[in-house]
Amino acid sequence: MDSLKLKEIGFSDLLPLDALSFSNLPQDKSIVFAIVNTNLSGKSETDILYIGRAKKPARKLLGSLIAGYGGKGIKKINVKLFNDGYLEKAAVTWIISDDPRVTQKELLDKFIEEQGGYPSWNVAKKLPVKPKAPETKKKKAKPRPSRKPVP
Repeated sequence: MDSLKLKEIGFSDLLPLDALSFSNLPQDKSIVFAIVNTNLSGKSETDILYIGRAKKPARKLLGSLIAGYGGKGIKKINVKLFNDGYLEKAAVTWIISDDPRVTQKELLDKFIEEQGGYPSWNVAKKLPVKPKAPETKKKKAKPRPSRKPVP
């Protein structure tokens, strides 16, 4: 999966993160968004860095990701944007969704199916694990000697 497939699904045109402003974003609509590395567009490897969702896009993209307010995952993305120079080479695209949680899950599942893992900036969640081998037989505990009541 790459940004071209997202465009086919109905995602917006890429908007560079360094040009992102409040007026560029959908107002009062929930979205599913993707952050894309524009240096990788058209190459064999995926250019999608992150797939997220937001009920309030301006707050999530400007306040959390760019300003760095939030949990560990958001702060890691903020560090990558500013310290690793991704602010100039990353862009965002989105699609409006009535149920962003479901839409994001579907996109992440499709990404995992095609790429074998989550996008590089998404927090690594545990992928389904193969069933464990049957456990070996445990030793039976020895019965304790009974205590006689003291007369």
